[in-house]
Amino acid sequence: MQLVTEDNITELAQERWAGAKDPRTAQLVTALVRHLHDFAREVSLTEAEWMAAIKWLTATGQISDDKREEFILASDVLGLSMLVVQMNHRFDAGTTPATVLGPFHIDGSPELDFGGDMSDDLAGTPLYITGSVRSLDGTPVQAVLDVWQADADGAYEAQLDVDEARLRAKYRARPDGSYCVRTIAPKGYSIPMDGPVGELIRQTDISHFRPAHVHFLVTADGHEPLITHLFEEGAEYLDSDVVFGTKQELVVAFEPHEPGPTPDGGTSPVPWLEARYDFVLQPCTPH
Repeated sequence: MQLVTEDNITELAQERWAGAKDPRTAQLVTALVRHLHDFAREVSLTEAEWMAAIKWLTATGQISDDKREEFILASDVLGLSMLVVQMNHRFDAGTTPATVLGPFHIDGSPELDFGGDMSDDLAGTPLYITGSVRSLDGTPVQAVLDVWQADADGAYEAQLDVDEARLRAKYRARPDGSYCVRTIAPKGYSIPMDGPVGELIRQTDISHFRPAHVHFLVTADGHEPLITHLFEEGAEYLDSDVVFGTKQELVVAFEPHEPGPTPDGGTSPVPWLEARYDFVLQPCTPH
């Protein structure tokens, strides 16, 4: 019988997990064991600290449900989400950069026509987001744009007790790649601070705010899916986004317009904003 010691426990645990039936599982868990043990040694982890961490992880799971993904939020604020995004989406320099999905995406958004109003007359300054979707070689792409955002109070549908789609919709680009989204101007907002992630953030001087943005999930046959945001130029918190999601290429001017004709072919009786952006998709790599 081999006795377990402080010096050999890591090697013994790695040997045990190396026997996992799936090779990738073996690789992942043995590396996880090594790094966890190295972390514990580096910081001289105490039993009280480890138990506090266990309780924090338990609370993170307990507050999560089909509308709130506290573990995604934890991954976001620790920078892990953006690291994984960037490692897995090494697109050509000419394509639109990817960023984090965030914890508030909801599947099954309603489909709207060109210029359809996903704000459904919610309070806020009308915003039209226009542009085109193209492949890396400039070819127009009839992509589907799944769009969602927070309301004027900084709240997403997933955070509210509502029965209908709220500030989310799907749009299909036209044959020439053009698209038009009608919504309201987003606001910067605080991430949820009423859970374990907020409790952790409050123990620091880290800003818990995100700059004003609109989320996009752009998909098209023959192209890599693109998860990204568009950020308002000049918005607060661009340099301190709590989830590290801001990229200069995604910062867009929200140009003001007087009442009158709008990009969807209609008219607005009130002043409105327009953000222009052309999405460029990465073609799938042949296997």
